[in-house]
Amino acid sequence: MILDDRDAIVRVTLASICTSDLHIKHGSVPRAVPGITVGHEMVGIVEKVGPAVLSVRPGDRVTVNVETFCGHCFFCQHGWVNNCIDPNGGWALGCRIDGGQAEYVRVPYADQSLDRIPDPVTDRQALFVGDILATGYWAAQISDISPDDTVLIIGAGPTGICTLQCVLLKSPKRVIVCEREEQRLQFLHRYYPQVLATTPEKALDYVRRNSDHGGADVVLEVAGGAETFRMAWQCARPNGTVAVVALYDGPQQLPLPEMYGKNLTFKTGGVDGCSCAEILKLIKEGMLDTTPLITHTFPLEEIEAAYDLFEHRRDNVIKVAIEIGEKS
Repeated sequence: MILDDRDAIVRVTLASICTSDLHIKHGSVPRAVPGITVGHEMVGIVEKVGPAVLSVRPGDRVTVNVETFCGHCFFCQHGWVNNCIDPNGGWALGCRIDGGQAEYVRVPYADQSLDRIPDPVTDRQALFVGDILATGYWAAQISDISPDDTVLIIGAGPTGICTLQCVLLKSPKRVIVCEREEQRLQFLHRYYPQVLATTPEKALDYVRRNSDHGGADVVLEVAGGAETFRMAWQCARPNGTVAVVALYDGPQQLPLPEMYGKNLTFKTGGVDGCSCAEILKLIKEGMLDTTPLITHTFPLEEIEAAYDLFEHRRDNVIKVAIEIGEKS
């Protein structure tokens, strides 16, 4: 139901399962409210809006942003919407308030949190706009990539591939992806033959041999593994940039004595998902396409089986789509 004049009710038509949902399931997201309905990757149709909502109307097809934000506080005004000071600000949906792995979802601050899907764009094309694609777009933005750069992306999971697509929009000189799993490497070779690929045990030497200044100019750490943070700063050249996109299960060490003299710039944090309209435009123009990531589709009634498949990475799964309502 509408709880605030700025709320909207969205009838969910397509949702997905995110690795962050697994983090919540296993108790590694302290701010998550026990018993909450999870889900923050979704698209749907606006069912009802509060009287203060101006940007969407009932019947509009929309993407739902992973973050809700007021649009008026200091952080929102600077584009740092992940840090919105409103009680419902930042990552609320599927974490602190009920999310979208359900038939309906209440979305606070609908004017900021919903974006209309252009008519030619399907639900499947738009499914990841509000979360992992927004994350990849944000990661590429904060990394300040130039045409002369060698960019290393650590991790070729769903968020890593979204990050790769957005990095390629910046047209860097060279892109290297580090990935351990053979199935993901095959996906890279199939869809991105222009990208160089290596494995973790060979990464440091490979990056040094395939860069101009002893390491990558920009490193984006998207894997969140036990050794990937160390790999990220080791593979960066002196005075390079390391953007930490991954969500870790535990603390990471910052061994400053070992880093001394590298003069690295670290950029970290959660996605500031305020570029969804731009992303939808790029999808409409054919510049971004994440539909190959959807390898499996389940109805909502079988979401438990979908979770089991996704968590245990069976049957070459990359991402799972959950059909809830009308197909598009």
